[in-house]
Amino acid sequence: MTVTADEMTDAGAGQVDWLHIAREIADDLATDAVEREQAGKAPLDEVARLRESGLLALLAPAGQRGGGADWRTAYAVVRTVAAADGAIGHLLGHHYFLSFSARFFADPEHAARVERESTQGQWCWGGGIASHEPPLVLTPTANGCLLSGYQRYATGVGIADRLVVRAARYGTGEPLAVLVDPAHPGVVSGSGGDTFGRRLAAGGAVEFDSVPVAMDDVFGSLSPDEGALSPFASLAVPTARLVSAQFCLGVAEGLLAEVQEHGRAVRSSWQPFSTQPWPGAAPQDPHALTVYGELAVVARAASALADQAVDALLRGLAQGEDLDDDESAEIAVLASVAEAAASRAAQEITTRALDVVGVDAASTRHGFDRFWRDARTHTLREPTTHRLREIGDYFLNGAHPPFALPA
Repeated sequence: MTVTADEMTDAGAGQVDWLHIAREIADDLATDAVEREQAGKAPLDEVARLRESGLLALLAPAGQRGGGADWRTAYAVVRTVAAADGAIGHLLGHHYFLSFSARFFADPEHAARVERESTQGQWCWGGGIASHEPPLVLTPTANGCLLSGYQRYATGVGIADRLVVRAARYGTGEPLAVLVDPAHPGVVSGSGGDTFGRRLAAGGAVEFDSVPVAMDDVFGSLSPDEGALSPFASLAVPTARLVSAQFCLGVAEGLLAEVQEHGRAVRSSWQPFSTQPWPGAAPQDPHALTVYGELAVVARAASALADQAVDALLRGLAQGEDLDDDESAEIAVLASVAEAAASRAAQEITTRALDVVGVDAASTRHGFDRFWRDARTHTLREPTTHRLREIGDYFLNGAHPPFALPA
């Protein structure tokens, strides 16, 4: 289904069923997900489908010919797409966060201009502003700035229309969010995209060789120093962490859906051979039923925590600059709890569900392994150890989580 800008403007955001569109895209992606993942080509066709569907402009204001949807809808779309194709779900979630980042780090007029240009150009956003990435260097010049340095990993390298990266201001070291046009010859994609999972997320290293940056393309500070960012700007962290959570939930639920169909059609490898059919023609292997029951509990519990965190985030975003530090910290902790639970759920489900399927899970024909590889690649980049320590420090000592943007 293709939704044009005129149709979105005429119908209004509330009349466009974005989840229906996302399900159609997911169904389309699922038909050849195994073959595409194994081929590992740059996801140009997949991004074109997202663009044609209108999903890339989902969060842009309706008045700017965007989708006018909220983050609850965006998260549901990411989860739906990730269930069919984890890498494309990750790519889309990353796009949503980065395309929204100007609202956190730039002034309102600046953010509105950038979003207007993005919607008109139907940009796909990539890059990364993770706190653990060595910052690039932004050097002031008479006509703007020059960006130089090497980033180890950025999503969407080679397919994004714009990149948002983290750069340190020369002389002061202040970290800044910077918008870059990757078409400039000084932007060179390098190695680093040869991971065993998330192969279609177009991730990899990127080098910036004296790339000119206009001052209007410098969003603002990413400084973790106390008082440097408003409580509203600090919501960037839980917003990004909930993208991570929805990706994990999508991958977990996608595998559960596939092994559910497989388990109904094929006898479990744990069931002793018998000439007797399943009673009532339904699988009755006690081991398989127990494991699937446990995994359903894990998935639903993580989903409930994510819903709670999304509710809190939406309330915080609605408060805008009226949000205070304590409220922002509470939202950040809820998002970290949801991300930790979703990460654990994805790892447990994508491991134990394959155990129940047995040796048939190793068949490349089914492609069940792609769910495990996508989840594991993601959780290696976003380990829960630091989140759990921050959650514990908040629970025990009331300490506010640090401003640390995820990968």
